Amino acid sequence: MKNYPPQFKADAVALYESRPEATIRQVAADLGINPETLRSWVRAAGASRPRGRRAEAPAEPPTPLEAENAALRKKVRELEEEREILRRAAKYFAGEMCAVRR
Repeated sequence: MKNYPPQFKADAVALYESRPEATIRQVAADLGINPETLRSWVRAAGASRPRGRRAEAPAEPPTPLEAENAALRKKVRELEEEREILRRAAKYFAGEMCAVRR
């Protein structure tokens, strides 16, 4: 059984929470971990996803360009977060591999 650093676990849970359209299986595959491992971290963290927005709708609907811009900004945030988690994981596993070679 692998031991993951607490920061990696917290980042993985945060990534899962930030992607309401993704399943645990998809996020786990992106991170290269077992889905049950991620599921246990999510349960342990007591994490939950927002179940919808209760905020009032804006007076005017956004234009198609504004909607596309908002969607693209959201995607950029998700990708930046994923990249940072993967960088941390790579550093962790690189250190683990160096320890194994010794």
